[in-house]
Amino acid sequence: MFYLALALIFIGVIAMIAGAIRNRNLQKKLKSGEIKELPSIQQINNMECCGQHEVCEKESLLAAVSKEIEYYDDEELDRFRGIEAGEYGSDAEEEFREILYTMRDEEVAGWVRSLQLRGINLPDDVRDEVLMIIADRRS
Repeated sequence: MFYLALALIFIGVIAMIAGAIRNRNLQKKLKSGEIKELPSIQQINNMECCGQHEVCEKESLLAAVSKEIEYYDDEELDRFRGIEAGEYGSDAEEEFREILYTMRDEEVAGWVRSLQLRGINLPDDVRDEVLMIIADRRS
């Protein structure tokens, strides 16, 4: 345990030294005119995946990835909140399908995540179609 703590302290000291050297080099480049300003944080385009995660948040079906509810011109589906997947009639399934097939493939995962956050279960047959679309998109 002692060696682990010592190793962590050693790594921290090395990181601090490396950061100080980097900052000093950037300051020298700034003073010499090699660069015009210090590097800043770059904003990531919202429509693209940032590449920072093993699974892109834009394509993830997990509601836990994002807590923001986004509507896809499907506000009328809120009336299905709390209905189990096997309890839908054919009219309701067609309503879900109509929305599903009018959106772009890259929006499907976000739509499903939005439905989960809103407490809306997909009908069983529509869920199978959604999973096929997402699997095709990922491959």
